[in-house]
Amino acid sequence: MKFAYKTSVLAVAMALVLTACSFGPSGEPPVMPSPIHYGAQAQPSRTVVANGVAQQFDIGSTAVPQWWRLYRSDALDALVEEGMRNSPTLAATQRTLSAAQEGLRAQVGSSTLPSVDGVAQVERARSPVVPGLGPEQVQYNFFAGQLQAHYTFDFFGQTRYANTAAAARVNVQGYELEAARRALAANIVGTAINVAALDRQIALTERLVAVASETANEDRQRYTLGSISHVQALNSTQDADSIAASLPALRQQRTTAVHALAVLMGRTPDDAPAVPDLDSLSLPDHVPVAVPSDLLRSRPDIQAADAAVKAAAADVGAATAQLFPSLSLTAAMGRGGFSWPMLLSGAGGLWAIGAGLSQPIFHGGALFAQRRASIDTYDAAVLHYKSTVLSAFQDVADSLAALDNDAQSLRSTERAAQSARAAFDETASRARLGSLPSTAQHTSEQRFLTAQLGAVRAASQRMTDTVALFQAMGELPSAQQHVTSKE
Repeated sequence: MKFAYKTSVLAVAMALVLTACSFGPSGEPPVMPSPIHYGAQAQPSRTVVANGVAQQFDIGSTAVPQWWRLYRSDALDALVEEGMRNSPTLAATQRTLSAAQEGLRAQVGSSTLPSVDGVAQVERARSPVVPGLGPEQVQYNFFAGQLQAHYTFDFFGQTRYANTAAAARVNVQGYELEAARRALAANIVGTAINVAALDRQIALTERLVAVASETANEDRQRYTLGSISHVQALNSTQDADSIAASLPALRQQRTTAVHALAVLMGRTPDDAPAVPDLDSLSLPDHVPVAVPSDLLRSRPDIQAADAAVKAAAADVGAATAQLFPSLSLTAAMGRGGFSWPMLLSGAGGLWAIGAGLSQPIFHGGALFAQRRASIDTYDAAVLHYKSTVLSAFQDVADSLAALDNDAQSLRSTERAAQSARAAFDETASRARLGSLPSTAQHTSEQRFLTAQLGAVRAASQRMTDTVALFQAMGELPSAQQHVTSKE
């Protein structure tokens, strides 16, 4: 059994050497399809005009690094900048990356350079007693000081592969940090927009409650006078109460969003920041749409998956290289003696030099199992990369479609609000002249306020979906450097 296992190890080693094969995959990510357009249908070059803005899709443009500035709000910029400075979650991710970088430097230094250690030894010993031979006991002192060096030659690249894998995993954490930064900015901007929209919805709903309450009071008076039925008066009261019941839910949504915004910025919920008004935010009229090849380089999640493929490929190389021989050198020099004078005399010199060669022969199948496991892990990393790319394409396709549909929805709700406003103005004028009852004016105002609520929701949805598109585009790396195993 041992002979057969030894033969198989040597056969694998010789086959790899003679065929000049690499010990592991290249680590290059698989070639992915490059779609003509992201969605099921070709994306238009611009949306319809809604709220005075037709968003232009700049096909082939690069991603915008500080995209939140396109909303042209100093207050919003201040929220994002404070969050970037004070977020404990982001700071923890940065510290984790720093720890990984220092760990990589330690691994590279200890594995590629000789290790040299100073050793000092002071010892007092007693020799065993042998009856009839010499004195009954011998006690002695021993003093020594040495420099010891050790170095293992990386003939077959096990150390190099291991360092390459470690460097790639540090890069994974670097890209994850970039993804965390962009996610934090998107969450802050999206939450601020949500709070601003809820503020507007709460104000409109409060007015809607007031108008409905006036209508209910008037209908109760009219019922008392006998001009309307009891059912109609009850319906008016029910409508007012139903509208009033929606206010606490809106206020709770706002409170929850404000608390979340405070935590995102590193504050406690009781120290929530002021949020800019919805009207102070300008919808970006130009949004970048990177071509698929650029998207593969701009999305940090794709870059992280790419680095994971490289790490897994290097692990295969390291697992293969450990099947081959390993050569180590050791050396030591110093002084020693049984007394201080002897230690310092010419007779106290010590030195040693040696070499060790090891070749795995039998490890119970562990080495081959480790290599097969690393190959399976590499295959899984490749499949994860493919899945990440496809999900990125889907994110972009969904965001583009959402912006197109948001513009159409906002345009329709704006028209509805304009018509409701015109009807309300005319009804109010006729009510002031006495040609219509005040209840008709209240009903018309309720329709106008309801239409306004729909327009606010549509406008805020368009803004948040624009945030999602900026997030989906990522950011092309500039001078950002990631570590390699050569540093």
